[in-house]
Amino acid sequence: QVQLVESGGGLVEPGASLKLTCSMTGFTLSKFAMGWFRATYDKGFEWVSSISNGGMTTKYIDSAEGRFTISRDNVAKELYLEISDLKPEDAGMYICAKGRADLYLTTNYRTPDRYDTWGQGTQVSVSS
Repeated sequence: QVQLVESGGGLVEPGASLKLTCSMTGFTLSKFAMGWFRATYDKGFEWVSSISNGGMTTKYIDSAEGRFTISRDNVAKELYLEISDLKPEDAGMYICAKGRADLYLTTNYRTPDRYDTWGQGTQVSVSS
C-alpha cells in the first residue's frame, strides 16, 4: 500500500527554520519525481517545490527566494523540505506528493494532476 506521511511542521516565529519530512512506504521511491504543495486559506492549493527521481533537478515556487531546499533520500525513503527565514506568508498545510510515472521536471510539474498519491499534510504556522 502506497503511503506518504509528513512530519516536522509547527508554530514558529518569523525568521526561524523548519525541516519537513515525508516518509514513504509501498513503492520504490527512486523511480518517481516528488513534490511539495501547500494549502492556505488565502491562496488555496499551490505547488511549492519538486525534485527529480535522482535528486539532480529541483524546482521552486518563485516566492521561495532561495529559502527553500528540497532533497530526498531514496534509501531511507524520505523526502525533505527545509525552509529557512520563515515568513508569515509561508504558513500553510504542507503536503507531499508522489509524481506519476511519466512526470519529468521539464513541464507541467506544478500541476496537481501530475501527482497520484498524497499525504495528509503537516501544518506550518508562522507568528510572533
